[in-house]
Amino acid sequence: MRRRFMAPLAAVALSLPLTLITAGSASAAPADKPQVLSSWTQTSASSYNAWNTARNNQGAWSAYGFDWSTDYCSSSPDNPFGFPFQKSCARHDFGYRNHKAAGIFPANKARIDSAFYEDLKRVCAGYSGATKTSCNSTAWTYYQAVNIFGVAPAKAEAGHLPQAA
Repeated sequence: MRRRFMAPLAAVALSLPLTLITAGSASAAPADKPQVLSSWTQTSASSYNAWNTARNNQGAWSAYGFDWSTDYCSSSPDNPFGFPFQKSCARHDFGYRNHKAAGIFPANKARIDSAFYEDLKRVCAGYSGATKTSCNSTAWTYYQAVNIFGVAPAKAEAGHLPQAA
């Protein structure tokens, strides 16, 4: 009777450390998180497509602890004059929020803003004539707004209100 219980008990005892090690490492962000974050916030269409694929399958990336929250185009219209800018704004929010959380926002702000502008121009590329000109003008305005007003949140103890991404 004693042998019958020893084998299963030994198997459980041997698997417990492996389970604890796996559980502990799953809670920490993978070492390549900065590279993944950077790859999803570049100006290229392939970067945008990779981010969008990940966004549509966030559960697969949960170990990375990315902040996927968004207020889209903040206080500006998400789809100004019918131009669908909402998803471009969501990627911009992703870039701002996650670079701020990593403490690397100032060094990456210009690239994130440029990626936003390239995303908007890709939206506008689907139009022609005066509509495309209007879309590109609106995209330029949105880019200038984030370029000028998109800043890291101010410190609460400094008495300033934080700015939205």
